[in-house]
Amino acid sequence: MNRSFIRTSAFVLGAAIAFSPCAFARKHKKKQKEYNSSVTALAGVKSQQPDKLLYDKAMVAMKKGRYDVARLDLQTLLNTYPDSEYDMRAKLAVGDTWFKEGGSAALTQAESEYKDFITFFPNSPEAAEAQMKVGDIYYQQMAKPDRDPQNAIHAEQEYRTMLEQFPDSPLIPRAKQKLREVQEVLAQRQYEIGEYYASRENWAAAIARLQTVADTYPLFSHSDETLITIGDAYADQAQMVSKWKLPEGAKAELIRYYDNRAAQAWDRVVTRYPLAPHVEDAKDRLIAMGRPVPEPTPQALAESQAEEDSRVSVRLGTRAMQLLGNGPNTIHAARVGEPSLNSPPPVLPKGITDQAREAYIAAMKGQPIPGDQPVSAPAAPVNAAIQSGTAPPRTGQPASAQPLQLEEVPDASGSPGSTVTVEVPADNSSTPAGTSGAPGSAAPASNAVVHSNADPIAMPVGPTNNQPLPAIDKPAEAPQQINEIPAGGAGAQVNTGANATGSALPSRKKKKAPYNKKQESSSKHKKKTGLDKLNPF
Repeated sequence: MNRSFIRTSAFVLGAAIAFSPCAFARKHKKKQKEYNSSVTALAGVKSQQPDKLLYDKAMVAMKKGRYDVARLDLQTLLNTYPDSEYDMRAKLAVGDTWFKEGGSAALTQAESEYKDFITFFPNSPEAAEAQMKVGDIYYQQMAKPDRDPQNAIHAEQEYRTMLEQFPDSPLIPRAKQKLREVQEVLAQRQYEIGEYYASRENWAAAIARLQTVADTYPLFSHSDETLITIGDAYADQAQMVSKWKLPEGAKAELIRYYDNRAAQAWDRVVTRYPLAPHVEDAKDRLIAMGRPVPEPTPQALAESQAEEDSRVSVRLGTRAMQLLGNGPNTIHAARVGEPSLNSPPPVLPKGITDQAREAYIAAMKGQPIPGDQPVSAPAAPVNAAIQSGTAPPRTGQPASAQPLQLEEVPDASGSPGSTVTVEVPADNSSTPAGTSGAPGSAAPASNAVVHSNADPIAMPVGPTNNQPLPAIDKPAEAPQQINEIPAGGAGAQVNTGANATGSALPSRKKKKAPYNKKQESSSKHKKKTGLDKLNPF
């Protein structure tokens, strides 16, 4: 009885729990959650239509990475419900499945789907999104500047198309930044090639590459170095012309032509990029050439300041990721400014060579060089000292010939009537002794100025007469040496003891006595014993 009562009580308790309000609430919440998952993301209304269910199912499969299942559901939606309001989003979602799947083949298929979407729905807001993703396809496949640039070139074209065809899209700021980064990579490639040609002294090829970078990509992070290298190339050509054997007029004209080209490149650095890291190098080159340093405008200063502030500094982690990855480094790309939408014709090395040939021909004929734009040289400063002639002459300027003027020098007393005598002695080194040119007897020179004061400024040094030196100061005569055989025939003997003056002659070197082991002890003459016998030294 007790067991049956316990079983009955447990059954009643379980039934009460099952039909309690909490259980109903849990079931209601579960149903509500399942019901909310069918809300469309487009219209924001509840819908249980079959096309909407297919679209939601495809979105769930895409989030889980099941791109083939998502494409199958989306294709079923497009084929079964051609007039559905979800057709446009489904068509775009098909391209998204290929884009997220990745890989060269999948990205190629994604580009085809996006192009078809733009063709079918050109005026829809999603068309700008499709065009933006076409540019992103090539952006993801970009390589480093020293690799194949085709993906970067295609990305530049697609982003330019995006900016031109959809100027009112909210994706315009992002497209501009992507275009700046792509152009940074393309400019870096051309810049490295130009620097290589400059290191090989191939001036035509170097100028062609670098001039293309300067004209096409003004927001390039190394634009100042690009223009400085162009100016250096022209300056080196001018130095090379100075070594040629040409007529002086033609040589001077060619040197002036190349110097003007170099100054134009350096002027552009100062006026366009006044706050760039290497602008001081351009100013130093202009000053060394003797050209004026231009003043940048306030607008150029503001633009250069904004560009330099927008560039992101490279961190250690970012540098490591760039070294390990295959993509290009776009950290130094500017974040402000309008990217170039139209590329001017590239400068070719043949054009640079033709300009040099035309300049040479015109200089040899004495004609003005075509395309030469002279740069005005700074006027030399003129001050009162230079005008009056009292300033010292500069380097390279001959001193002006002015007559010498003699002034009266007062003596130590300072009285106005007292004067001194200034005597300029002549060079009498070749005058023989005893003549009038000897010291003490020389008369005043013809160019001396004699004044009324009788006391000279400095007294002559040495004796005032021509008397010989006393005997004590006279050096003794050298003794006469006898080194010859005296006369007296073949039987005469030579005096080896002393010479005529009594000085002893050097004696011959005596031979050393032989070693006597009984009387002397020496380690050099001992016999070797033991292992010392094997030592040859």
